[in-house]
Amino acid sequence: MLTSSQITDARRFAGYPLVGDTNVGDQRDMAYSWVSPGVMQTLFHRLNSLSVDEETILINKYLTPLNLLEDAVTGSSDNLDTDQAAVWTHNKNEVHDRTALFNQKRIDMCGFLGMATGPSLSSGIVKVNRG
Repeated sequence: MLTSSQITDARRFAGYPLVGDTNVGDQRDMAYSWVSPGVMQTLFHRLNSLSVDEETILINKYLTPLNLLEDAVTGSSDNLDTDQAAVWTHNKNEVHDRTALFNQKRIDMCGFLGMATGPSLSSGIVKVNRG
């Protein structure tokens, strides 16, 4: 079973807002997704009903690397003041490149969970799909 911290990380990496004092559950959440024809589930339900193998994949292939990638984006700020030093040349696109990799991994995690990306990860464009 995922820890509370892992569930929180999965929600935020997926781009969904904090739960705070909102009561979320199998029928009530800020994140819903069609997971199969005629079946809609909340992110809460998805995260709390994963098989052991699915949890292992989520933790090892997504949550752990995403925490490292997030730290790398923040850590890249250490190089923002240097353009060139001796033979070392700073990648001027480092923050952008690291952020793009971080966001792609977040999108991939949403795909694994069968959930649409949340508002903070989406383009802000509302899409309507006909089933």
